[in-house]
Amino acid sequence: MDNKTDNSAPNQPAKKPAQFVQQSVLGLELPFTFVGAVALGGFIGYFLDKWLHTGPWLMTVFGCFGFAAGILEIARRLRPKD
Repeated sequence: MDNKTDNSAPNQPAKKPAQFVQQSVLGLELPFTFVGAVALGGFIGYFLDKWLHTGPWLMTVFGCFGFAAGILEIARRLRPKD
């Protein structure tokens, strides 16, 4: 008889490769999502500044909106599923 101990709990299934792949994809995708939101907000503000001749104010405001949108999107994707 082997005297090996079983380290896995009886009620917890083994971590599946598909779950690992999903977590890896999410980890690689989130930085691009965040940077994209900030960049899109900044570009919108930049073009509005050029069109309305308002200086860097709208670029700053829309960049902040993009930052907030990026944070909210990351929080939404990392929220536990019920």
